Amino acid sequence: MFRTLRGDLYQRNNAGEAWRGIRARAGLPFGVTLHTLRHTFASNLIASGCDVVTVQRALGHAQPSITLNTYAHLWPSAEDKTRAATADLMASIAALADSPRTVELKSQVSGGAYR
Repeated sequence: MFRTLRGDLYQRNNAGEAWRGIRARAGLPFGVTLHTLRHTFASNLIASGCDVVTVQRALGHAQPSITLNTYAHLWPSAEDKTRAATADLMASIAALADSPRTVELKSQVSGGAYR
């Protein structure tokens, strides 16, 4: 994906060396590594709703099981989805309560007092 100044593909050692220089110039903490960025990338894909095979392919894992062994805890559980669905339903009901139907309407009787 990225190439060195000579046009070669980065290998583990020269990529790490280049990253350390970038990190130092950017004033980032020592703990921000390429591996940290990789985990952040994967976590963001999962938080955005990507499925395990999509994340597996993006990370270059040979099998989805490798991805799941590392990141399974980040995917929402069935209980999380149930809670979110219920919260969405309750929010839509609450929005209806504030709809124009609750605003005082003009009298629909015209012409004088109602008999």
